[in-house]
Amino acid sequence: MLAVASLLALAIVVEVAATAALPQTRGFHDVGWTTFVLGGYALSIWLLAEVVKTLPVFVTYAVWSGAGTALVAVVGVLVLGEQMDLLKAAGITAIVLGVVLLNLTP
Repeated sequence: MLAVASLLALAIVVEVAATAALPQTRGFHDVGWTTFVLGGYALSIWLLAEVVKTLPVFVTYAVWSGAGTALVAVVGVLVLGEQMDLLKAAGITAIVLGVVLLNLTP
């Protein structure tokens, strides 16, 4: 199970890195960054496909999308200079709580 969790964590990190690099593509006009972004998304989806061989799709996708959304928000604030306010923080908290609740159900 640890290997599956590691694959899911890697899928999240790769997807977050690709998403954070999107502004660098300049609307997909920069070939190098575009290749990085598309390759990152492809790798992330492939890793998800491996994870769903073991974990249910709803758990996998909930964790991937929820954690990815929260991490992209953090990267946006810390690396890309985006602004965080109370409403945005509350929204991210709601996403994380939703993922936790989905994983607590039998």
